[in-house]
Amino acid sequence: DVVASDAMRLCDEGLAEEINHDEDLAAAPDGTLASEDFGDLLVSDCFVPQIVYSTTFGYRTDLVGAEAPTSVCDIFDLEKFPGKRSLQKRPIDNMEWALYCDGVAKDEIYDVLGTDEGVARGLAKLDTIKDSVVWWSAGAETPQLLADGEVVMGSTFNGRLFSAIAEQNQPIGMLWDMQSFDLDGWIVPAGLPADRKARAMDFLRFATDTQRLADQAAYISYGPARASSAPLVGKHAELGIEMAPHMPTDPANSGNVHTYDYEWWADNRDDLDAKFQAWLVK
Repeated sequence: DVVASDAMRLCDEGLAEEINHDEDLAAAPDGTLASEDFGDLLVSDCFVPQIVYSTTFGYRTDLVGAEAPTSVCDIFDLEKFPGKRSLQKRPIDNMEWALYCDGVAKDEIYDVLGTDEGVARGLAKLDTIKDSVVWWSAGAETPQLLADGEVVMGSTFNGRLFSAIAEQNQPIGMLWDMQSFDLDGWIVPAGLPADRKARAMDFLRFATDTQRLADQAAYISYGPARASSAPLVGKHAELGIEMAPHMPTDPANSGNVHTYDYEWWADNRDDLDAKFQAWLVK
């Protein structure tokens, strides 16, 4: 069980088996091949995605005023939405959002971010709200900051916000615009004995079929990675509420999403993180 970025690294290092997604995995109930059903989420030849989660924004419904935020760029609008924000203490997500809200087209973000000028541009955009940011390292921090009224809006994982809203009845709303999709799923370690590999592949075929991926949504607000699973998402096992509206993959929530360029981050993360941390202490 790994996140997509780790799966890509393990695949590149020869530590994970390549998977023939159409031969090794179940087709959708209507016969659609697994490769088509998973689509663009098959980010590596060694990886089978299980869930789609996202880093997105929550906001205090009673503190943002009469008009709730609708765009990720509202994070940068201190005049319309005064107050503190919380952002994760890392360049990932923040730099993409900053460039996007500085006018960079979504499909050009990584081209721009790959230049010194682009990095400076992203940091300059973040400078406009830097004094109003509370930086977090653990996903539980933003929901607590929102619950305590210490921030008006903040980023975190969508499952954390679902818990605060649906389980704790906090006055929090979700802002899905430009949510950053991320994936968690499976790899098969390279070099397994034949009998163990056969058992692993049998489990993988079962655990990632259409129904199983839909079933998991009864317990957590992370979207199934197969398109064919979405119509089968039902109610939460304990709360009894419909889960589809809480899924990052639901059409109502995924009209404008950001998908990481995992290879770009693998090549540039250390360098950009050093620049980001140096900017933080200025």
